[in-house]
Amino acid sequence: MSSIYKDLKQECYEANMQLNALNLVVYTFGNVSAVDRKNGVFAIKPSGVPYEDLKPEDIVIVDFDNNIIEGSMRPSSDTKTHAYLYKNWPNIGGVAHTHATYSVAWAQSQRDIPIFGTTHADHLTADIPCAAPMADSLIEGNYEHNTGIQILDCFKEKNLSYEEVEMILIGNHGPFAWGKNAAKAVYNSKVLEVVAEMAYLTLQINPNAPRLKDSLIKKHYERKHGKDSYYGQ
Repeated sequence: MSSIYKDLKQECYEANMQLNALNLVVYTFGNVSAVDRKNGVFAIKPSGVPYEDLKPEDIVIVDFDNNIIEGSMRPSSDTKTHAYLYKNWPNIGGVAHTHATYSVAWAQSQRDIPIFGTTHADHLTADIPCAAPMADSLIEGNYEHNTGIQILDCFKEKNLSYEEVEMILIGNHGPFAWGKNAAKAVYNSKVLEVVAEMAYLTLQINPNAPRLKDSLIKKHYERKHGKDSYYGQ
């Protein structure tokens, strides 16, 4: 029997395969989800399935309260984090989580990634935030759900907009990224990893490297975003 979620599953499958193709995951660690706002559900990779074995029909459909709507496998162990973000951030259509090397290294260092150059400024005007490591009381509770709370708390504390800053590092854990759809969440995951590597190398060459000046941040961001953007066709 054909699923009404066939297209959603296909979108999610393709995004997950792209995550693997871009070298952003280690073995089965990492996942992407895609949301269907009209039906109040999202598609996500099943837990622990190797990418070479993954098929579109394996993708699991869950609602925002983490109930399985369709699928015979257990969804990703990070499903509750995705659900929390979809529930609280109405304008996102996809969420990705990776274990990419440089992104994870910054997360393990518990440091925001400073905005050193125009590659970073092409995508966002702020340092890439790193949320503080989770409190013991939250670790002992509903861990993956609480990771979602950790992300929202960080954005509130740093006064950031989820529509402008589409990525975060979780202290001692790793990166999450999101966007208007699953493909954009993967794109942002790759951008985060590249910027993380560039920032690491920058500090190796010059530990006192200065932050990019505000005029260049503004120029590069506005070339690609907003009413006066002129990059691309």
